Amino acid sequence: MLLLALDTATPAVTAALHDGRTVLAESGGVDARRHGELLLPAVDRVLAEAGVKLDAVTEIVVGTGPGPYTGLRVGLMTAMTFGSALGIPVHGLCTLDGLAYASGLEGEFVVATDARRKEVYWARYNGSRTRVTDPAVDRPADIAEQLAGLPAVGAGAGLYPDTFPDARTPEHVSAGALAALAAEKIAAGEQLTEPRPLYLRRPDAQVPKNYKVVTPK
Repeated sequence: MLLLALDTATPAVTAALHDGRTVLAESGGVDARRHGELLLPAVDRVLAEAGVKLDAVTEIVVGTGPGPYTGLRVGLMTAMTFGSALGIPVHGLCTLDGLAYASGLEGEFVVATDARRKEVYWARYNGSRTRVTDPAVDRPADIAEQLAGLPAVGAGAGLYPDTFPDARTPEHVSAGALAALAAEKIAAGEQLTEPRPLYLRRPDAQVPKNYKVVTPK
């Protein structure tokens, strides 16, 4: 196995290679406005560090979010394009699951990422591999009572200390953790999801109200 992992569902743009036993190389940066510019160079760096060509990759896993439309589609479309060109499987994995796995936490905790609009994308976990709620998007104050006392990881937790007073690392998703979790699931015979985006609300960009359509004569 040579698994390429990508994630652009959050401001972190990250790529990694995993051989089924360990992460061979990982690269990325944090910039919410440059997903398209940063992803392919990150892929080039991990391939160069591992000393392999893209055609040596046997499987791809991509973070499916939840995340904003524009950033999330960069990773998904790149993964699907690579998969089609190489004729290899493309798997999806919830980005929040990658953060949970990287935390190594046991017991109950929360993963929360920044959803903008003063909201967070979040899910609840019982151990680093077991998600017990579907991903959701809410204002932190609206979920504070049901999450009271739980540790939280992810950038969203750090933004709202009143709701998440026990914020812990990691802050950003790691493609290395995403790859390790995917490799573990594949080895165990677990079914990964389709590479379909988890869009939990409408895109930020919308057609203005009272938009006038002009029909040429």
